[in-house]
Amino acid sequence: MTSPLQRFHPFIPAGGVGSRLWPLSRADAPKFLLDLTGSGSSLLRATYDRLEGLSAGPLMVVTGRSHAGAVQEQLPELSANDLVLEPSPKDSAAAIGLACTLIERRDPTAIIGSFAADHVVEPALAFQDVVREAVQAADTGRIVTIGITPSSPATGFGYIKAGRSLGLEQAPHALTVEQFVEKPDEETARQYVASGRYTWNAGMFVAPVGLMLDYLRRSEPELATGLDRIADAWETTERDAVVDEVWPTLTKTAIDYAVAEPAAAAGDVAMVPGDFTWEDVGDFAAINRLNKVDPQTDSQVSILGSNKRVLADESSGIVVSDTARLIALIGVDDIVVVDTPDALLVTTAEHAQRVKNAVDSLKRNGDTDVL
Repeated sequence: MTSPLQRFHPFIPAGGVGSRLWPLSRADAPKFLLDLTGSGSSLLRATYDRLEGLSAGPLMVVTGRSHAGAVQEQLPELSANDLVLEPSPKDSAAAIGLACTLIERRDPTAIIGSFAADHVVEPALAFQDVVREAVQAADTGRIVTIGITPSSPATGFGYIKAGRSLGLEQAPHALTVEQFVEKPDEETARQYVASGRYTWNAGMFVAPVGLMLDYLRRSEPELATGLDRIADAWETTERDAVVDEVWPTLTKTAIDYAVAEPAAAAGDVAMVPGDFTWEDVGDFAAINRLNKVDPQTDSQVSILGSNKRVLADESSGIVVSDTARLIALIGVDDIVVVDTPDALLVTTAEHAQRVKNAVDSLKRNGDTDVL
């Protein structure tokens, strides 16, 4: 059999609107299509570039049909067969499960890797080294996650409780996983961080494709059967018709519930610590952390977007704007201003998670024109 790295087939689930980043992120311009770091690359493009050198073949992207044109524009090298389009959002088990099912048809010995399109990772070389270890650990018959060392007792992430070393020569940092824990309260999160035995669950999975699908077929047999029907028609002229028929019937659930948790309970999950900087760009506080202020100025306000007409007097925070409007900040700390042609958001970094509440209110009120 060929080496594990020669059988590695990573893919990128690119879904979710990013409602906590409204009004910057919209239904027709979700966060993974945006440059939120000022690097000149969208989050999707940066993710693709990090993975391209690791892949045994072409990379696959799973996204919504409405984003097909934008994804193809950003990734012109992506073939039509490797652009997997969902008619509607069905959560991560359907998206990841379909990618795994299609890859299994191409190479039943494949080791898959699932890496979300909306994460910021630096440096890329350190990330790639960790992924290579994860591939080697997965080749021993395990589902492998990548754990991120917590920088704070965050309550917005799940946690992984690490166990003993696997003792693998090719993956010296690989550990067993004793438990997956859903988002804890703040006091519990503090205890986890203080113990040194927990890492953040970054939602990255590396595994033998057959093992991933075995667990999916056991825990969600109807979902797996539907995905098999879609995969059987993928290379035929019936693809779109079968997808339209089957997709609405699929169970909506997360891959953590369908695969990761039962696999961890059975002792089939391992973890490799991520020795790199990782940011799940979930809200404007995260964008503020990523976009540091210009050290050449005295300003404590970072500016993202084409509009640089920002006056800051004894203020700190972030301004995101592509309008021509002058924005003046006077005596405000940790402020977040997002100025778009049809919507203006003003909040603080402390309350950045509550932006989703505004989006929910807009939906209830029928104001979908700004979503």
